[in-house]
Amino acid sequence: MKDISQLFQEFIWECEFSRKLRPETLKGYNNVFTTFSKLTPDLTLNDIDSFTITAFFKQLDERKRIVGKGQIRVGVKKSTLATYWSKLNSFFDWLERKAYIPVNPFKEMKYPSPVYEDKKFLKKEEIEKIFTAIYSNHNGNLLVLKRNLLLFNVLLFCGLRREELLLLQIRDFDVERKIVTVRAETSKSGINRSIPVTANVVAVLKDYLAQRRKYTTQYLFVSSTGDKEFSYDGMKHLVAKLNGASRVKFHLHQFRHTFAVNFLKQSNNIYKLKQLMGHKDIRMTAVYLRCLPTDEMRGDMERLSIDSLI
Repeated sequence: MKDISQLFQEFIWECEFSRKLRPETLKGYNNVFTTFSKLTPDLTLNDIDSFTITAFFKQLDERKRIVGKGQIRVGVKKSTLATYWSKLNSFFDWLERKAYIPVNPFKEMKYPSPVYEDKKFLKKEEIEKIFTAIYSNHNGNLLVLKRNLLLFNVLLFCGLRREELLLLQIRDFDVERKIVTVRAETSKSGINRSIPVTANVVAVLKDYLAQRRKYTTQYLFVSSTGDKEFSYDGMKHLVAKLNGASRVKFHLHQFRHTFAVNFLKQSNNIYKLKQLMGHKDIRMTAVYLRCLPTDEMRGDMERLSIDSLI
């Protein structure tokens, strides 16, 4: 009989070639299963039930791990638990559908809905510090400077996800029409979408393209070490560098939140935002409303009065 690891590889194979899931999504599944295997090394198909899964989450929460500069940390965020829950649930649901287990134990377990109380968007002064750090940290390499300026302009004014950004190709930008196309194969939603681009972003793009004209790779963002695409590891290193130089602790997805909040502030139209963000369900777009600043709603509240009631 196949063991759990062998079955997981079949699951991933199906996700990659039948469901056409993105490489980043597959990486997430693999990372979760790697941790699951380490904490439950002797688990067999016959052992799978709600008790053993709960025991895994207990170990996950109590394990000690080293982070940063040798710091020991215990415990995980509720949002992290939710990530493990959803990815393992997908795998165990597949096991049930394939009749490898009689029932998916997650059906008896409540989803740990994460509570997002922290600020997700970046304020103007934080954005300015990040861009100042970009100008100050390129080691005299104009290609790196102009690439990084375009990277963060597209993040800020187009609301792209990290993978969508790094997989952009030259052909995806229509400079004349001022439109960038996110192709279905690079999008989490699996659908094509076109995003209008501001004149400022087009100007930064043209400046960058003039600098990278000797490159032949089809990818828009290039490495400074060869004629190839700018990698995930390269982006991770760049973010860490800018975190230190700007003294703003940020991650890339905060730029997507920043785009959403500021677009809503200007347009007050969540349906337009849904289309720009590439969401299939308006409820996904509504998630971004949780970080809408309270002060942005003050004017709407002030307009409420007895005279204005229906």
